[in-house]
Amino acid sequence: MIPVPRAWMLASAMLVGTAVGLLGGIAATKLVHATVRPDLVIALVVGVPSVSGLVLILASHRRWMTALGAFVLAIAPAWFGALATVQVVHGA
Repeated sequence: MIPVPRAWMLASAMLVGTAVGLLGGIAATKLVHATVRPDLVIALVVGVPSVSGLVLILASHRRWMTALGAFVLAIAPAWFGALATVQVVHGA
């Protein structure tokens, strides 16, 4: 059984994870100037936080671990959205 934290704590963790993902995507765009294949970037940006967040949620024994897993899981779509938005704005 997965221990589920209170709704406000889970929603807060996901909201902060989304903000961290947006800031991480923008920071990565500004800091990394190397040419990288888009499929590798998508795999890293979406895959790594998703897999690690799901593993944290499924292996959690405490409520705070479930909230941490939701935080990490919420990073992926926000980071991907930030990178996609930057590409659309720059016309690439």
